Order: sequence, then C-alpha cells, then structure tokens
Amino acid sequence: MPVKAARPPDPLRWFGLPIAISIVATILLALPLRVFGFGLPEPIFPMVAVFAWALVRPAFLAPFLVLLLGLFLDLFWGGPLGFWGLAMLTAYAAVLWTRPIIIGQPFLVVWVWYAGAVGVAMLMGFVVAEIRAGSMPSLFSIGWQFLATTLLYPLCHELMDRFGDGDTRLR
Repeated sequence: MPVKAARPPDPLRWFGLPIAISIVATILLALPLRVFGFGLPEPIFPMVAVFAWALVRPAFLAPFLVLLLGLFLDLFWGGPLGFWGLAMLTAYAAVLWTRPIIIGQPFLVVWVWYAGAVGVAMLMGFVVAEIRAGSMPSLFSIGWQFLATTLLYPLCHELMDRFGDGDTRLR
C-alpha cells in the first residue's frame, strides 16, 4: 500500500475552526449561571489552539492569530488591550522553543507540558496585572482559572491528533 505524502491542513479548518470554537466557548461560559452559588470557571479556551499551533505545525500566521484571540479576550472581559495577547504569545514562544523536547512524548507528559504553557501564560498575566494595578491579583482566581484551562488538554490532544496525522514525529 503506497504511503501518502503529508499535506498541510486546510488553513480554514486548522486556524478558523479552533478560533470559532474558542470564541463561542468563551461566550457560553461567560453566561451568568451559578452552580451551587459559584460562577462557571473562565478557562482560556484559546490556549488549546495556542499549544497545538506551536507544537504541530508552527506557521507564520499563528502568532498573529494568537494576538487576535488575545485581543478578543481583552475586549470581551474588559481587560487592558494586549494583556491576554502578551500572555498567550509568551506561552506560544515557550512551546515553540521547547517543541523538540515535547514531540513524541506520551499523552500525560504532553499534558504536563500543556499545563506548563498555561502556567507561563498565567505567570505573565500575573506579572502584568500586578505591575499595572500595583497590588497582587487573587491567587485563588488565578489558580481556579489555571486548573480549568489545564483540564482542557484532551481537546488540545484531539486537535493535534486530527491535524498531526501527516507528521510521524507526533505519534
């Protein structure tokens, strides 16, 4: 049976679908619902795409899209412009830098790397928020957001599986 050459994924599916899902999921989880008196968590859904884009097929367009997703989060949540863009670009750069180490690792190890990338984004956000506000942000809120975002890794794994089929290093 002949082996097919790896083709780059359709840009609309590789970039457009994760962007659309991230935006819709962010809006849905921002609904004012309360469960046992607590609001829904606010995971950083674009981190799924940020990690996958940096790991599977780094592209020239990806950092610009990461910045646009960050600007969407800033506008949607009413934060300072550039806050989430900077945080997620820092995580993107960290994943891109450590990409040769991450590729080929088992599911749980890559999940730990994903958690590390989320931690890098949260740390950058923490530093920027502290400098900007002049006081320390709530560590409980940051921890809750970190946990909620880290639990999104199975979605990231699915995205990488779907579009990383042509790259045997990712198996």
